[in-house]
Amino acid sequence: MNNELMNPKQLILRCYAKQEEGLWVAVCLDFTLAVQAETLPDAKIKLEEQIEFYVSEALNDKEYGGQLLSRSAPLSSWLEYYFIGLMSSVYHSASVIFSETMPLRLV
Repeated sequence: MNNELMNPKQLILRCYAKQEEGLWVAVCLDFTLAVQAETLPDAKIKLEEQIEFYVSEALNDKEYGGQLLSRSAPLSSWLEYYFIGLMSSVYHSASVIFSETMPLRLV
């Protein structure tokens, strides 16, 4: 990764969670990561841990780290994210959108 300053918006990761077959599935769109858990809080915790691990590994990968940090979900996942946002503002939904902060470390 280069030494350019990051835009503050790049530090916010867009995520959503939804219930599927009795489990919560949480997805980080900015890195195409997903986890499952029995409760929404557990799914958020697991996703946060996975994001931290992913970013740490990407920062240590000199050859492909930049590509890993600029990876994004497919259009269908983004459409689902915006649909969930729209539906949750109009109706009570079993799905939520939320943000995670990019894990940072001092070098």
